[in-house]
Amino acid sequence: MTSESKHLSERINRPADEVYDYASDPANLPEWAPGLGSSVEQVDGRWFVDTPMGRVGFAFAPRNEYGVLDHDVTLPSGEIIYNPVRVITDGSGSEVIFTLRRLPGMSDEEFERDADAVAADLTRLKRVLQRPDDLRDPDGLRDVCDAQSDAQQGQRGEQQG
Repeated sequence: MTSESKHLSERINRPADEVYDYASDPANLPEWAPGLGSSVEQVDGRWFVDTPMGRVGFAFAPRNEYGVLDHDVTLPSGEIIYNPVRVITDGSGSEVIFTLRRLPGMSDEEFERDADAVAADLTRLKRVLQRPDDLRDPDGLRDVCDAQSDAQQGQRGEQQG
């Protein structure tokens, strides 16, 4: 029996190897893929994440030079969901492609909800990786606050001078 797939992608203005290195580190998942879970821990060499449906295991494909980020997610029921993901070079940047598979019995609404969640995670990955290396502020608020602070300090200097 064949299943339906949907390919979701995001272009990221970072080299593919940087995107792969960041996205393949399970410790980074809560920052860019909170839909998967909010906290990650490694126990006896296996990775787990706490999700609304319970504790879920996950395992990435072994590190490789081809940008393959496929991963298995083991649900609390023991069911294993295979998720194909690739990071490919696109000019000086990269593209991350996630193949979402419709699970047996999944409604159109559930499939679209999953697609929306994956798309949001890919957008978040882009935002995280395209901000300055020393800035961990996904919404860009620190830049705005710093600019306002600099402007206020400049005005104070003009008033004093």
